Amino acid sequence: MSAAPVPQSPDPALSRFLTVHGLAAPGEAAHWTPLAGGVSSDLWRVDLPGRSLCVKRALARLRVAADWEAPVSRNAYEWAWMRFASRHRPDSVPELLAHDPEAGLFAMAYLPAERYPMWKSQLLAGEVEVTTAAALGELLGALHAASAGDPALAAQFATDDNFHALRIEPYLLATAAAHPGLADILRSLADRTAGTRLALVHGDVSPKNILVGPAGPVLLDAECAWYGDPAFDLAFCVNHLLLKSLVVPGRRAELLRSARALAERYVRRVDWEPRSILETRAASLLPALLLARVDGKSPVEYLTDDGDRLFVRTVAAALLRAPASTVTGVLDAWATALEAPTAAGTGHRA
Repeated sequence: MSAAPVPQSPDPALSRFLTVHGLAAPGEAAHWTPLAGGVSSDLWRVDLPGRSLCVKRALARLRVAADWEAPVSRNAYEWAWMRFASRHRPDSVPELLAHDPEAGLFAMAYLPAERYPMWKSQLLAGEVEVTTAAALGELLGALHAASAGDPALAAQFATDDNFHALRIEPYLLATAAAHPGLADILRSLADRTAGTRLALVHGDVSPKNILVGPAGPVLLDAECAWYGDPAFDLAFCVNHLLLKSLVVPGRRAELLRSARALAERYVRRVDWEPRSILETRAASLLPALLLARVDGKSPVEYLTDDGDRLFVRTVAAALLRAPASTVTGVLDAWATALEAPTAAGTGHRA
């Protein structure tokens, strides 16, 4: 949670939220500082006498170049997901303080960056600890296992419309529109993902939403929460580690080891279906997500080199047409392409 440089005063509804829920006394001095990093919500650090907290409010239109709207009701599902996670792994989410579902607001504990650095910042700075990825894989697997086959959770998180607006359409269907030659494959993956309902999915397991805490990874930003295909979370996070291996070349081997460790530790926790079946879904979805972070509605901001983007398109297209059966198979194909003298003819600088 990093602070943006210029403090600003929020609208009065936010201050009323604090007083109504007993988080601040009427008239008590509060200093609001916007926090950077999100495209889908406003997030503030609120400093009160002797204490600090965070307030989050969902946006109806996301801050991306493409036209991308999503219902603000996702804020309530994020709160519910975090309550679920806190029951099973209390250290895996910030302490929850208050919620106003009608306003699309909730408050949680503020976690200072000096004790809870963002994993994305660490990775891009070359601070790559394989143990962090392994711990995240174990945590994800444990949360999926705790939710699998739970009809009450399936009913509570029947958030198909949210997940379609936030993930299926901007990632898979938008990418299909950008790649007509792969459209049938991508649409089939979209249909399969949307129709698989096995466990509670976080939906945005990205290094920007993961803090590295003293007791292990802390997950943020669960507004895509959905009872669906757990393979999506696995593929989504491994995808980020692969993309970062292009822009942090001095730590490429460690990033690839991290991806393997995450997948291996995750798969050990899979007990709700045959592991090979889940791995096959994750392995076929992973190249689609790689391509989506170049040509979908939410391209990663750090992949600025044309050669890197062409490399992703080339490797992802090959894996979509001839899918690997395991995540390890995808990682092997990616590593082999990186080691090629001209990176599969793309001009990528290996």
